[in-house]
Amino acid sequence: MTDYVLVHGAWSGGNAWSRLAGELRDAGHRVVIAALTGLGSRAGELSPAIDLSRHIADVVEQIEAAGFDRFVLAGHSYGGMVVTGVAAKLGARIDALVYIDAFLPADGQSLWDITGEYEHRHYINAQRDTPGLVAPLPGVTGVGVGRHPLLTLIEPVRFTGEEAKVGRRIYVFAESWQPTPFARFHATVAADPAWEVHRADASHNVMGDQPEQLLTLMLAQTH
Repeated sequence: MTDYVLVHGAWSGGNAWSRLAGELRDAGHRVVIAALTGLGSRAGELSPAIDLSRHIADVVEQIEAAGFDRFVLAGHSYGGMVVTGVAAKLGARIDALVYIDAFLPADGQSLWDITGEYEHRHYINAQRDTPGLVAPLPGVTGVGVGRHPLLTLIEPVRFTGEEAKVGRRIYVFAESWQPTPFARFHATVAADPAWEVHRADASHNVMGDQPEQLLTLMLAQTH
């Protein structure tokens, strides 16, 4: 049996993980779909005071509450920021760290630092009517979609040395979504032998477009 922790992206909730989580559970594994403060099922807690540290702490607290010792940790999109922060706290307990078309920050980088002018303009303009709470990017729709706390996008990740203890590192790049902000991260890890890299014929919604490929990849991390 393997324990899995799944972290969703910005403006949304954990419902995107429902199919994968169900299939992993059917295969005999335990799964936590992280519930991030102010998003998805916790939208009622939304506040401009929520920062990246809060979301990292959410995941750490839910891992401990589930009683997971060792686990596979996966993050989609903005979730890459969160899982990187979790790795900086619990890296020695992570068997595999999986970035699914996700942001991949270096030490001291925020999401603002690794996005471009288009995203920056949106982050500023889309929270003017609700200061500190950013409306979804154009095209981001669906159940559970809502505003996202600005502070999570501008607070940097801080490495501790614990992140270097992660067992395996995997990156899944959605090659059919263009233009994409994730090509730079894919290029970086593809040139690094320490990474296992996969390409998915998918939009940014890899979980919905290539569920079988993603399930196979995740089951390959079992121990």
